[in-house]
Amino acid sequence: MFPSEVIWGLFFIFQISIGFMGNSLLFMLCVCIFLDKNHLKKPIDLICIHLTAVNALTILFKLIPDIVSSFGVKHFLDDVGCKATLYIYRVTRGLSICTTALLSGYQAITISPVHSRWAWLRSKLSTCIYSSFLFFWITNMLIYSYIIETVEANHNVTIVGLEYSTLHCQTNQLRQNHSVAFGSVVIIRDLLFVILMMWSSLYTVNLLYKHRQRAQHIHSPSLSPQSSPEIKATHTILLLVSCFVFFHCSNNFIVFYLFHKPEKDSRLKRITGIFSSCYPTICPFVLLKNSKITSKLTSSLSKLRIIFS
Repeated sequence: MFPSEVIWGLFFIFQISIGFMGNSLLFMLCVCIFLDKNHLKKPIDLICIHLTAVNALTILFKLIPDIVSSFGVKHFLDDVGCKATLYIYRVTRGLSICTTALLSGYQAITISPVHSRWAWLRSKLSTCIYSSFLFFWITNMLIYSYIIETVEANHNVTIVGLEYSTLHCQTNQLRQNHSVAFGSVVIIRDLLFVILMMWSSLYTVNLLYKHRQRAQHIHSPSLSPQSSPEIKATHTILLLVSCFVFFHCSNNFIVFYLFHKPEKDSRLKRITGIFSSCYPTICPFVLLKNSKITSKLTSSLSKLRIIFS
């Protein structure tokens, strides 16, 4: 075991600790709000619960095998273990993409004006949440069922050729048309949800900007624009979407480069693990910046403390 591998392992431990702690905190917050304020619960709380759950699973099933591998335990996963860990990781990562797009779309529809073309969807949001989750789960589970057929444990010291591989798993040699079809489906899914996410976020930012422009004509100019809730909400939306797009595109670029590289570099494999886990790690802290969510957390914890005391 080399010192560089230990450093990688310690970094993975730090990342998994921060990410799991943040997602667990936001998960408990949303659950407390959902249960404690039953008459005030909103679909966004349920979306955040689902998002934090799949983010936590993504981090665990991606980084734990990388941590074990970094500390010198080689080939600890057999074929069944590789299929299970990689399948769950890919499914939950796909669910994270879909749920983030759903969250962004929900925010856009919620703040849309009454006369907007999307206003009619506002009354149907609460009834569409569970069906959306079911659609996301079925779609991603079907898409990545290809992994169950193609993935096997990595028993080679050096992997050469056009194939997907991680520190502990690799794809076996199957027909080229199957790989092309699988890659095309994944790319189409990513493009659809990324476009939906970016469109809804830009739409939301545009509405908030127009609202702020109108508010400036009504309120005193002495009011600080930095403290306005519209600006804070705009920053939250922009930061969340920007983080997702940056880390998702960076990870896909590295994976694509590694796939076509004749010799597989273990450092690049570790870098893909970092980039693929960055968004699930940062996401809960970006959402916690929202003052409305933080105030709900303070209120819920205060009530719980009074009840238990």
